[in-house]
Amino acid sequence: MHVIVIGGGISGLAAAHRLLEGGARVTVLESSPRLGGKLYAGRIADAAVDLGAESMLARRPEGLDLARAAGLGDALQSPATGTAAVWTRGEVRPMPTGHVMGVPADPAVLAGIVSPDGLARAAEDAGLPRTEVGEDVAVGEYVAARLGREVVDRLVEPLLGGVYAGDAYRISMRASMPALFEAARKERSLLAAVRGVQERAAASRRDGPVFMGIEGGMGRLPTAVADTCRAAGADIRTGAPVTGLRRTGDGWTVVAAGRPLEADAVVLAAPAPAAARLLAGHSPSAAAELERIEYASMALVTMAFRRRDLARVPEGRGFLVPATDGRAIKASTFSTNKWRWNAAQDPGLFVLRTSLGRYGEEEVLGRDDADLVELSLRDLETAIGLTARPAASTVTRWNGGLPQYPVGHLDRVARVRRDLANLPGLALCGAAYDGVGIPACIASARTAADAVLQPGSRARPPAAPEAGRE
Repeated sequence: MHVIVIGGGISGLAAAHRLLEGGARVTVLESSPRLGGKLYAGRIADAAVDLGAESMLARRPEGLDLARAAGLGDALQSPATGTAAVWTRGEVRPMPTGHVMGVPADPAVLAGIVSPDGLARAAEDAGLPRTEVGEDVAVGEYVAARLGREVVDRLVEPLLGGVYAGDAYRISMRASMPALFEAARKERSLLAAVRGVQERAAASRRDGPVFMGIEGGMGRLPTAVADTCRAAGADIRTGAPVTGLRRTGDGWTVVAAGRPLEADAVVLAAPAPAAARLLAGHSPSAAAELERIEYASMALVTMAFRRRDLARVPEGRGFLVPATDGRAIKASTFSTNKWRWNAAQDPGLFVLRTSLGRYGEEEVLGRDDADLVELSLRDLETAIGLTARPAASTVTRWNGGLPQYPVGHLDRVARVRRDLANLPGLALCGAAYDGVGIPACIASARTAADAVLQPGSRARPPAAPEAGRE
């Protein structure tokens, strides 16, 4: 059986890996010059860095399993420090504990993050009448109704923004926080729902870190998976844009770089707009649904400083920034503090990065790279007193890189898959459907691979992801 995988990001490569395990002959077609999508390894000041996603949720097994299968088991590394912060209300404040993506079990943990009035408002939750969530509800809308807007604006939004670069008042609670959504349908109080989620998680959770990275950077993962797939016989091509997809008898013809390729089945691991174009002639309804999936853009500014130039070395692993405070950056990660491998490369170097860009926020991303560096430095000086100039800097832009999960997203994905069930030998996977984190993408890929390997079975969609910054 020959299967063509369209897309060479981590989803496509994970699908290829699974297909090879199932005995298929595999061809991977990636339109860009490199593999990996938003997993991107680079260098700055002669030090290795991640220019894309830098960690993955460790409380789901899929990412760790794939890394081990690709020979990176010994390179898995937990963060060196768990100390994070929020820059809000004029200060960089410690991140509170005892919350689920910013929704607290006890309002007292929010002291300092929200105002005294905001704290008092959050404490009213237990006495409020029940707020129905229905079939779905926006996270920000529901939490604001229960705990007040300050909790959303100063904690929930920056945490969710780190995952989706989206607007908390649009993001689906059912898709992004499924455990809390189900608990909120049963409990009168949101605080009680959070406590229930935490208790169930504690009872089922294995010990160990919440997140894991890879020595040398998460950008090593797609390269290692691709090498493993090639060793198993996969044909992996970059610079091979797919321009046509035709049903031919019992199989498919894929036109890539002007050449037709025959396959028994196809796994579409491309972003939703590209998938929509290829499917328009086969399932107009599914293509229309895919075209409605919106994406946010963002930029990462990575900077390397000489320690001798720093008046004070920043502490902790970084901080989040609420949009309501009107800053240019939405987060900063102190990579040298967060990852032992990063610190070990050059003891005289301190590497950090900032992120800019949220859903609907295009103005700041329209500026050139030098402006984004200066905006970042200006905010870093205000937040942590950093006045040094970087020895090197680089800007990585992810235009249309982060799919949005608004209210009704899961129903849309279900409609797409229902329509595509009439096209044998075709499956979708990727960040636009079943979760944006690395383990969720891998789970989505495995489900798609299994569906084409066993066409008689109706594979269930992957479980919704536990929310987390990945």
